[in-house]
Order: sequence, then C-alpha cells, then structure tokens
Amino acid sequence: MAHTTLNRRALITGRVITAERIVPPPGGEIASILVQARPNHLAELEAAITALPGCEIHGRDARGKLVVVTDAPDAGSLGTLLNTIQSLPHVYSAALVFHAIETA
Repeated sequence: MAHTTLNRRALITGRVITAERIVPPPGGEIASILVQARPNHLAELEAAITALPGCEIHGRDARGKLVVVTDAPDAGSLGTLLNTIQSLPHVYSAALVFHAIETA
C-alpha cells in the first residue's frame, strides 16, 4: 500500500496526494450562479453561457437576470467557470448563490 501524504492544499481541495498521482474525490460540485447583465444582450449571453461545459440556464428575467446551474468536477473548475462568466461581454456581475458537493 502506498504511503498517503496529506498537505493543506490536498485537504482544502478534497484531494489526497499519493506518490503515484492525485486522486480527486468522487462526485462533483454543483452550483447556482446569478448573472446580472444588459437586458438587450440576454439572448447572446445565454448562448455563450450554455456553450460553456456543464452550464444550463434555469431562469431568465427580462430585466437582465439569468440563473445558471452548473456541474463542475472540482472547486477549482467551478471558480474558473465563475470567473469566465463574470468576464463575458455585457455581464455586470456573476454571484455564486448556491454550492454543494455531490458524493458518488
């Protein structure tokens, strides 16, 4: 049996580092993101968000709000996705409003 090394990063990200490889936890991360954008660009923005991996639009408001639900393999991917959405054209803000870790 390989010796398992625990360090702060492994603990925070939910991974255990072994001599052979990094072992991700089973399951994934699900989240809801509230996006506020320019109302006249919602259709364009909705298309850009649904083109991102694991993203679906579950709510839309004519005043410029979108509710995005996403499934990511880990917290790092989720953070990257949130930053990607925030940096899309016509987005005023993107806020994480729900986050859960699924276990297999």
